[in-house]
Amino acid sequence: MKEQMKINSENDIEFNEIIKDLIENETVKSMRKYTQHFNTNCYEHCYMASYYCYCISKKFNWDYKSAARGAMLHDLFLYNWREKQKDHKGLHAYTHGKTACENACKVFDLTEKEKDIIKNHMFPVTLIPPKSKEGMLLTFIDKYCTLIEFFEFIHNVYRKNKSNE
Repeated sequence: MKEQMKINSENDIEFNEIIKDLIENETVKSMRKYTQHFNTNCYEHCYMASYYCYCISKKFNWDYKSAARGAMLHDLFLYNWREKQKDHKGLHAYTHGKTACENACKVFDLTEKEKDIIKNHMFPVTLIPPKSKEGMLLTFIDKYCTLIEFFEFIHNVYRKNKSNE
């Protein structure tokens, strides 16, 4: 996943400009402290999901700005989800979209679409689907990125085991 984060085409420059205020923000940068899946931190995971949402939304003439911005903030929950949270009610999979949205709203002025993208990205785990096609796109891209992260982790474990033989 880290190799995929080297982005430099004209579209990629536009993408980085759209999320520039987000990725330069200290709260967003702090997502690097939290492991998301396997060897990927929350920042890396959200950045890649944001990039994919941007590319696909742009290709279909959807609202690629809201897609990119909502996806970049979709896991701004700011805690280690593997540890029990004393002030947190409910399982992480069911509650972190709402928490991420609340955290994002404290720092950024978000559109209603961006809020919905963040809050409802865990559909169908959560019962309320996103209201927009961009939000639904993130629900799929989020799972896709998780699968990439999983297979990258398995590949690295396999290579490590192979070199120890």
